[in-house]
Amino acid sequence: MLEFQNVNKAFGETKVLKNVSLKVNKGDVVAILGPSGSGKTTLLRSAGYLTKADSGTLIMDGEKYDLAKISGKDLRKYRSRVGFVFQNFNLYGNKTALGNVTLGLTVARKMDKKEAEEIGRTLLARVGLADRVDFYPSKLSGGQQQRVAIARALATNPDVIFFDEPTSALDPELTGEVLNVIKQLADDGITMIVVTHEMEFARKVANRVVFMEDGEIVEENTAEEFFSNPKTQRTREFIQKSSVWASKNEYEGSGI
Repeated sequence: MLEFQNVNKAFGETKVLKNVSLKVNKGDVVAILGPSGSGKTTLLRSAGYLTKADSGTLIMDGEKYDLAKISGKDLRKYRSRVGFVFQNFNLYGNKTALGNVTLGLTVARKMDKKEAEEIGRTLLARVGLADRVDFYPSKLSGGQQQRVAIARALATNPDVIFFDEPTSALDPELTGEVLNVIKQLADDGITMIVVTHEMEFARKVANRVVFMEDGEIVEENTAEEFFSNPKTQRTREFIQKSSVWASKNEYEGSGI
């Protein structure tokens, strides 16, 4: 369904992505793990044309896009097929939860306001915010704001959703509610690529795990094999150093 081929990106003299290639099948939940500075967020942002790659190709359902250059028409077409959930929510403070979810439908897609609001209410209910449709972001918790952002990403019925560290800006007690929503989307078969540091989430929700370091993919495998039988010494070290997640209770009662 979605494929990255030979993606390269440098910031000055620092090569952040080095010929990265990755295939994502329909219905996959791909967790991208790695230490800070490994290039995982840059890969995701390049895939969403939020950061311009130096070179590389993106293929979606047979259609090829040059990651270094793209026409406005092709960019609009491609972006209509993907959703993006950011670390820091990126909600409009002067719009309600419902207004944030429907904005892309009424402005970008010229949808009738009533129809858009019906979709928005359905999606806010889907993420557990049926009683918060008229609340402004300032009146919502961080976890609720991120759930609004997820509903917004779902509004255009995208083929794939990119998540960039969706819980990194949240207090630990709010992390579970957001990850639960993402798990529900995974159960519904929505294709997702999730850059995350949440190891337990990657183990239980993702069906594939990618480990990056120094701008390259070090290992890629099923989640089960990745955690139970890592192939490289570096991956084993990373899992062992992150083993504290196994003894934490962040997810207790969250259903994950």
